[in-house]
Amino acid sequence: MADNWVETTAGELRLWADEHGGGLDEQGARLLLDLVREEMGLGAPEELTPEGVRELLLEVFPESVVAGAEEVPAVLDTLRRLVAFLRDTRAVPAPRAAELAAEIERSAPAFAEVVAAADTAERQVAAEVIAGLMRADGVPLDDQGAVEAWVAEFEALPEDERYARTEEYLRQTEELVVPPVRLPAEGELAAAVRASELTGRAVALAEWADGRALTEHDQLTEADAEAARDALGMKLTRGYAQVEDEGALERLWWAAVEAEVISVADGAAGPGPALEGLRSADDAALLAAWLPLFDAVVVPEHDPEDGLDAMELVQNEMTGVLIHLYEQEEPTSPHDLLQALREHVGESYDLSDEDAMSGLVADAFLLELGALQEWGIVEVAGDGGRALTPLGVWGVRELLLADGFTAPLVGDLADASAAGLVEGLTWHRPDTADEEIAGWLASRDAKDAAADLLDVMRTGGPGARNLAAAVLHRIGPEAAPVVRAAREHPLVSPYAVLWLNAAGDPSGRELAREEYLWVFVDTVAGMLETAEPADAVEAALADAPPGPELLVMIDELWRTHHDDVADVLEALGDHHPDKATAKAARTAAYKARSSR
Repeated sequence: MADNWVETTAGELRLWADEHGGGLDEQGARLLLDLVREEMGLGAPEELTPEGVRELLLEVFPESVVAGAEEVPAVLDTLRRLVAFLRDTRAVPAPRAAELAAEIERSAPAFAEVVAAADTAERQVAAEVIAGLMRADGVPLDDQGAVEAWVAEFEALPEDERYARTEEYLRQTEELVVPPVRLPAEGELAAAVRASELTGRAVALAEWADGRALTEHDQLTEADAEAARDALGMKLTRGYAQVEDEGALERLWWAAVEAEVISVADGAAGPGPALEGLRSADDAALLAAWLPLFDAVVVPEHDPEDGLDAMELVQNEMTGVLIHLYEQEEPTSPHDLLQALREHVGESYDLSDEDAMSGLVADAFLLELGALQEWGIVEVAGDGGRALTPLGVWGVRELLLADGFTAPLVGDLADASAAGLVEGLTWHRPDTADEEIAGWLASRDAKDAAADLLDVMRTGGPGARNLAAAVLHRIGPEAAPVVRAAREHPLVSPYAVLWLNAAGDPSGRELAREEYLWVFVDTVAGMLETAEPADAVEAALADAPPGPELLVMIDELWRTHHDDVADVLEALGDHHPDKATAKAARTAAYKARSSR
């Protein structure tokens, strides 16, 4: 049949439908025909087999089309009418048309489940993206009016602009990820807040300043500032080598005002609403009051256009230092922290005398590091290195979350759904991932956990299948009945076979060659979702057969019925260290694309 057989068939199908009562969803029919040609590689509709019907409904359609559960009956009805058309026009013999029709009915319940699960996942992802876009625009999600106004404005944008904004948000979201951390109990964090010099001095300043007259700029008068230094034990100016921190009291003052520990109104100071929180015996109230104070004081805002001295410049850049400490598993030496800070300063600021400023920056940095230690944010650890205290980890994490970062917490996935566990594991290191899996499995019946993981494997992409299969292998043989029942699903069957073999189940069998190749492609495709292609190929080669056997396998791979086979072969072609193997992979990738 000519290349335009989709158009020809769609036209003939429309005429047939008009003769048989009309009511054809012509657009839906054209979509199914396109999938049969483009995704399944068939050269004509009469090449459709019962196995192809099942593949179309359970694999191709859910992976290629965004559809709601309410659209399932219409899709099935359109496919039924297509089969009836093929029968009536004798494009396929009546017995085979009956087989096709029977397979539609057999697959219908599973098709409805797959589409419903995919629809739910799509809606959840879309809702999360929309919420993220609103947060990025400063829209309070608890303000229904503001949310509705934003949505109306967003929907009024041209489609390409909406798409561009969404793509940019998703790109930034991928970058805004930090490693998982552990946190102590709330009581321990609250005890650290009560012991922090930052807390004590902020409370003391608020109590001392109550009723004091302020300048027109809402600051303490010079005389009162001097008296406050005496009262708070801040009389001696903190310094390190060439740098003195003469603005420590002013910094504390503005942080306390911004955090509402101190209120300023009508030219006088008074207690702010957060002061009682800092005095509170309630741990949650104390932490809620302390976080804004920490946020305000740790990185005071200095405008570069006003001309920054070394102390102000360093304070502007301490966010990067704190994030660096947050991301490290081991303590970092002050020298390494300083080197990273200097490099960033050199890239971000136009310094008139860079050599002289470099020395001042070093002194200011060490002085600032000392302040963070006094506040209980940073501690000396290891062989003279620096690390965040548990309170520092908590405080930095809260600020990262407020800025839209993904900041996993070890233990947070214990109560997650199977889909939530699999999604969350992508942000974990191997050691913390093991902890999360163990915690998740500990609170679940083995059969229920296996069933939930198999659902993820049916509806998720390669990466989700890989992770769900890894978790499934942590479940004992008591889950065998559930896994055996899952062998009917094409996306799950190879993994179920592997699990049953590993569990020593009597129904186990060896993977067929085609299944083995499919699992290899699926595994590498999953790696490509989260890793750079070169890294994914390197990891894949660790478990791949040696040279000659790999060449044979590559020659077979392009025939594998997996949507990502061409991408996997291209990655192998681009990054395999052996030139002959890389060339063979590129050739196979071309064959894979040409055959679809």
